[in-house]
Amino acid sequence: MGPLAGLKVIDLTSVLMGPYATQYLGDFGADVIKVEPPSGDLVRNVGPSRSPGMGPLFLNSNRSKRSVVLNLKTTEGRQLLLDLCRGADIVVYNLRPAAMKRLGLSWEEMKAVNPRLIYAGLYGYGQNGRYASRPAYDDLIQGASTLSHLFMLSGSDEPRYVPAAIADRIVGLTALSGILAAVIERNRSGKGQRVDVPMFETMVSFILSDHLGGLTFDPPLDRGGYVRQIASDRRPLRTADGYVCALLYTDDHWRRFLKAIGRDGLMETDDRFASFRSRMDHIAHVYGWLAEIFLTRSSDEWIDLLDAADVPVMAMHTFETVLKDPHLADTGFFRTVAHPTEGTTIAMTNPVAMSSTPVAIERLAPGLGEHTVEILRDLGLSQERIGELLERGIVAGPDGVSPPV
Repeated sequence: MGPLAGLKVIDLTSVLMGPYATQYLGDFGADVIKVEPPSGDLVRNVGPSRSPGMGPLFLNSNRSKRSVVLNLKTTEGRQLLLDLCRGADIVVYNLRPAAMKRLGLSWEEMKAVNPRLIYAGLYGYGQNGRYASRPAYDDLIQGASTLSHLFMLSGSDEPRYVPAAIADRIVGLTALSGILAAVIERNRSGKGQRVDVPMFETMVSFILSDHLGGLTFDPPLDRGGYVRQIASDRRPLRTADGYVCALLYTDDHWRRFLKAIGRDGLMETDDRFASFRSRMDHIAHVYGWLAEIFLTRSSDEWIDLLDAADVPVMAMHTFETVLKDPHLADTGFFRTVAHPTEGTTIAMTNPVAMSSTPVAIERLAPGLGEHTVEILRDLGLSQERIGELLERGIVAGPDGVSPPV
């Protein structure tokens, strides 16, 4: 029994942002019903797969869910969704609000069906602004939120995107906090509410919390940017045989590090190293100096030396080596599981640990329409009615095939 056991979530999301949020809700014990169109979630087809529609991005963003296929472009499909929402606690969507309205699934229409419903939308832009109707994707939001500009400030010849769907994931987790806050408030008032989580505003807040800098003040004190984070030499440190990730941040870190390498007088003899503020003011020189020092030993030697000095250090992993990280083995983060259709797979656990209601992942990512019949039965539909809906394409079972009812 997870901490959210008893909550029912109707998941109308696709790709990565929404599914990441709803996966957490499912991991925490909510019954998450993933509603998919007959073609399935687009991300099912991204990456290598053993079976059609079961790619790795889908597998890693849609565990802890049941899948039902509904054709929401039909009157009967929409009505089935409203019937599901009548007994639900939370609806999560990531279409543009205008598209939800065209489908007859706006907040006003949903609220009329279930006044206790929490109606959470994850989409591109706040609806009070001029960008409200624009489509949005992770790449666009990274650039618009200044993240690509930061690459240029830190030495790149061209602006770039972070090579991960960082905006999707951050907005998904931000939505999770808003949804759970709405659940707590409903426990007091008994009323549901709309929760809006725009990508653009969320990511601007996320990035500028670090980088607004002197632009925080009026008039500005500088042009913005956290100097340590945008320093061109802020990167994994090359060693004699590879790379390590080390951060000498506090005065104590520096004293212990300099003592360990036999340079313990440097902070007293060179003002650029004397204090946190002076190191920030001369960060390019400081990082350049460290880059030269780290070339003198192997990665293992640096890790052993810095661990012994209690200075923050980690190996720089690749995709393959992180799977073998000894700490992650200790904590059981990666598991080998037998997926019912995909065979042996590597699965990640939810990183949140809870003492009284531990997070237990009981469902692996579902096949398209795997639970259609089960969910329709839960709604009280007869076998004959389910068979009729399957035959007419209003709903579908696994891979579009009508399963036995």
